Amino acid sequence: MLIEKIKSPEDVKKLSAVELTELADELREIIIGTVATNGGHLASNLGAIDLTIALHYVFTSPSDKIIWDVGHQSYAHKLLTGRYNSFSSIRQYGGISGFPKMKESQHDAFGTGHSSTSISAALGIAVARDQKKEKFKVAAVIGDGAMTAGLAFEGLNHAGHLKKDLIVILNDNEMSISPNVGALSAYLRRIMMGDLYTKFKKETKQFLERIPTFGEPVLKIAQKAEDTVKGLFVPGLLFEELGFEYVGPVDGHKIDSLIETLERFKDFPGPVLIHAITKKGKGYEPAEKNPGIFHGVGPFDIETGELRSSGKKSYSNIFGDCLVKLAKDDSRIVAITAAMTEGTGLSEFVNNFPKRFYDVGIAEPHAATFAAGLATQGLKPVVAIYSTFLQRAYDEIIHDVCLQNLPVVFAIDRGGIVGDDGPTHNGSFDISYLRHIPNLIVMAPKDGHELQCMLKTALSFDGPSAIRYPRGAATENPEREELTNISIGKAEVLTEGEDILILAIGNTVMPSVNASQLLKDAGINACVVNTRFVKPLDTGLISSLAKNIKYVLTVEENAVSGGFGSAVLEELSQSGIEGLKIKLLGLPDKFIEQGAQTLLRKKLGIDAEGIAREALALVKKSTDYADFRR
Repeated sequence: MLIEKIKSPEDVKKLSAVELTELADELREIIIGTVATNGGHLASNLGAIDLTIALHYVFTSPSDKIIWDVGHQSYAHKLLTGRYNSFSSIRQYGGISGFPKMKESQHDAFGTGHSSTSISAALGIAVARDQKKEKFKVAAVIGDGAMTAGLAFEGLNHAGHLKKDLIVILNDNEMSISPNVGALSAYLRRIMMGDLYTKFKKETKQFLERIPTFGEPVLKIAQKAEDTVKGLFVPGLLFEELGFEYVGPVDGHKIDSLIETLERFKDFPGPVLIHAITKKGKGYEPAEKNPGIFHGVGPFDIETGELRSSGKKSYSNIFGDCLVKLAKDDSRIVAITAAMTEGTGLSEFVNNFPKRFYDVGIAEPHAATFAAGLATQGLKPVVAIYSTFLQRAYDEIIHDVCLQNLPVVFAIDRGGIVGDDGPTHNGSFDISYLRHIPNLIVMAPKDGHELQCMLKTALSFDGPSAIRYPRGAATENPEREELTNISIGKAEVLTEGEDILILAIGNTVMPSVNASQLLKDAGINACVVNTRFVKPLDTGLISSLAKNIKYVLTVEENAVSGGFGSAVLEELSQSGIEGLKIKLLGLPDKFIEQGAQTLLRKKLGIDAEGIAREALALVKKSTDYADFRR
């Protein structure tokens, strides 16, 4: 295999045109086989293989810097930069990351995982290069919807203003290439991409500037005429107005044409945007037909494309199905997401209420403020966004929603450990960054049924609310019980005990109940409370229990710093109860690496056995205690 000879990008440059095509086929086969086993991002990676090969053929990494936006299309890049032998470990505990990671390789010029950061980062690198009087190329690869985010245009605007040598490759796998085909369009592309066209524009401008006129300068008149004609044929007028030299569209799957284009413009003075048309899922029919499903996917059967499933409903699907039920009885309910319709479980909502659904693109700040505007007019917006992405809307949550006390529901998916996607995607901080905001109610369900009750409660509440729930299968079948509103700020006691009080939130509740049984076997009777609400806390219940139980253990799947346990500690510090011994159990003050959710929870000590060990250590005041592994 050719890939076995590729030890670094320099080896790519030694291949012939035929061999480059063979290499692309090999990379597709490797990526499909690995993702089928490990899960991961498939469609976006398959679509970017040919472009990746061309980039490494033309540029010289790591001296030249290639920045991958989001990074979920960087698998081929990893394979071409010395990580072929470790590629089978991708997204596994102790293995290589599914995203670019600076600590992992010198060829990963900038770490990514969230969208639309590439142009800003690339511009920063280019400015530093020029300030230090160094010589290397900088290329940012952006696409897959990332251009819908405001941050991308902030970067474009600044880059066009600074006029730095910078190449942006727009990997366009959304727009159809059909309107741009045909003899005239092909001719225009050849002209626009040629040296003659570029030289002609420059020399014509210089000539027109020298012509004396009365009234409006000839140059401005000529530019208006050029813009009128170009606006009819050239999709890059916007980018040229932002200060970029626009090139394309080019076929993103013709390696020879890509190499020719990159070679021609890599030394162009000033910012250049190369528009490449690609197809998500290229080379694997199931992914081509269903790129959304095969965007981020679990293990699947290569022959059929059939996904492997546990058979249990996920929290995302339970949320989506419940929202459909509630929306049938209330026409004011609308759903909003940020380019994650399927991921957040809203596909059925779209099918049932297409005119009450809004996908705003990768624009979380806009989603929050858009929802606030809807709420002022009496609608009930539900904003479904992953925890890690909601971080991007922090100011809008405070200023536009909570300050005005508007009834917006934030459905926070992927709260806590997400697993194989790693530190860029773990929902480790939402409790910490939400619980101190005035007017906002923050809750987390112990199971699928409670999630539905909380959604019903949130939609009945005349103010802002947030529900955070984990990734993965729910702990029970939630469809057998009636949905009821939950009293705001009311917790529930699940097990009685007098030796230690375990206060748990969200998906740590049932492991805490299981831990209480392990403790009982060791002679310790634990009182386990499903607090349900991070804000407001059930201070009455917690204080009354703490008066009689002096050992208190809080458990959460969120950063301990500023999290649920901190909220409990703050409340108990005001209670005047003396002699309490309190331990806060949660995620440590570091970014949690990738790995299976069950494995990470075990290592972090927030599974049933870990909770039992911490509880016993607190009561016994010693670390010399039994191992609770069954």
